[in-house]
Amino acid sequence: MDELLLNSLSVSKGVLILTSVLILARCLRSLLSERYEAEVWAWLQLGKDKLPVTHWENLLGRSRGADIRVDRDRVSRVHAVLLRGRRGVWTVYDVFSKGGVWVNGAKIGPDGAEVKNGDVINLGGTPLRFTDLTAEKQRQLEKKRTVAGKRVSPLLTLLMLSVFQLFLLLQHMLTGGEYLTQIALAFAALVALEWFCFSSMRLLGRSGFEVETIAFYLSTLGMSVAASSVPGDLYKQILLSVAGVALFLLMGWWLRSLRRITALRGFAAVAALGLLAVNVVFSEEVLGARNWLSLGSWSFQPSEFVKVLYLYVGASTLDRLYRRRNLFVFMAFSAVCVIALALIGDFGTALVFFVCFLVISFLRSGSIATVLLAVTGAGMAGVLAASVKPHIAQRFASWGHAWADIYGPGGYQQARAMSAAAAGGLFGKGAGAGWLKDIVAADTDMVFAVVCEEQGLIVALCMVLAVLALAFFAVRSARYGRSAWYAIAACGAMAMLLTQTALNVFGAMDLLPFTGVTFPFVSRGGSSLLSCWMLMAFLKGSDTRKDASFVVSPVRLPEERGAKA
Repeated sequence: MDELLLNSLSVSKGVLILTSVLILARCLRSLLSERYEAEVWAWLQLGKDKLPVTHWENLLGRSRGADIRVDRDRVSRVHAVLLRGRRGVWTVYDVFSKGGVWVNGAKIGPDGAEVKNGDVINLGGTPLRFTDLTAEKQRQLEKKRTVAGKRVSPLLTLLMLSVFQLFLLLQHMLTGGEYLTQIALAFAALVALEWFCFSSMRLLGRSGFEVETIAFYLSTLGMSVAASSVPGDLYKQILLSVAGVALFLLMGWWLRSLRRITALRGFAAVAALGLLAVNVVFSEEVLGARNWLSLGSWSFQPSEFVKVLYLYVGASTLDRLYRRRNLFVFMAFSAVCVIALALIGDFGTALVFFVCFLVISFLRSGSIATVLLAVTGAGMAGVLAASVKPHIAQRFASWGHAWADIYGPGGYQQARAMSAAAAGGLFGKGAGAGWLKDIVAADTDMVFAVVCEEQGLIVALCMVLAVLALAFFAVRSARYGRSAWYAIAACGAMAMLLTQTALNVFGAMDLLPFTGVTFPFVSRGGSSLLSCWMLMAFLKGSDTRKDASFVVSPVRLPEERGAKA
């Protein structure tokens, strides 16, 4: 009987590794190798050249980074911005150019000028004739675009994920325990949830499902970690997963309209600052940090929801990008958020916010000097924080010396995390068979090591590569984005998730100071899980492949749908 058990466990390990590699490879191939045809919204005639307008917000100028490059001597590097607003109305703005901008012979003012079909936009003496597209022409162009998921079937990938989940459940059954019923029901509910989400997307006419598949793959590993460490809380974990998917779909609907997004930008900023203020005033200190609030038997981490609000506020549309006042306001807003996080002692999350701030600032301003100034200021603030908060200084002092203090606060967790990860080898001990899960905060702060011990290094690396795949996709899709808002929000979201991943993995392995930051979707924690699903909505909204994104097709635009509502 013992031999049969060992053989079954060995088979399950092989299947888990194979399906992990296949799921990741298929998602990568679909996300990074499928054709990304740009959507054409209008044309600009420059002499004999016909230049396509492929975004809702377009930068015009001589710079190589311009959306519509006009390489003429009198055209500034950043000359003008051409925007598509509500109901398809186009507006051109002068962005502090040297030669000025004219529409049909009249120089435009600071409020811009409306551009209609057949109008001539003059950039410093260079005329561009504007041609808008009819709805019929847009339909014809849309038919020529490649449907998402055509080369790599998302249905087959999801079937592979279900096989992965089945064999992971089998491992938990083989290792035994008193919570087998709860574990089986939890995995069954997760499978049902992902197929419901897939079916809902198909009913909405959306064929791309790679982003969701990766999120559910990571969530499955998170469910396994919860089943090993706190099996009694699995019902709660499933409820949180359902709530996360519901928020993902709800935000997807909300992000379909830039009009709605813009209208609530101020409210989102106030809500973010309000949550942080409540956290600073009412939270209680635990192990040097005050980042949790309790409501009866439930506790939550406000900073996780502030991440979503921060991105919502930070991702600006192009008409505001080059306004210095708006950039300074965003910098001040970011500084207040980071200071509040420092006051509650959550320096890991503060670092996540800071990296996201750098990404958004660069995308909004294009200025390396601004980024360098922010980095310098952050370095000085970090030195000050380390001198004021003793536990922060202690973490830096013990960085790289975990083995020198394996029974003290400087190396207790990292030493055991590295030992457990090494003990797991390439193939792992099996779900629930590890011992690291019994160490304090192992299923949150050291979850990479827990997965290494139970599932092996190969599956743990696939877990990290899954986050990297989403990051590569965000960067690639940004250049084709319909709007600067979607592109910046997606890149900012992935900056947050990548930073969390790096801090969690390298912190547990003592390659970076230990910060206690969660691994996206895998670390146990309701607030983290909910915020990760909400961040996925930003990434899904930036997908411009045909029938892939939450955003509707070019024939019926989000602004027009929002206006009718």
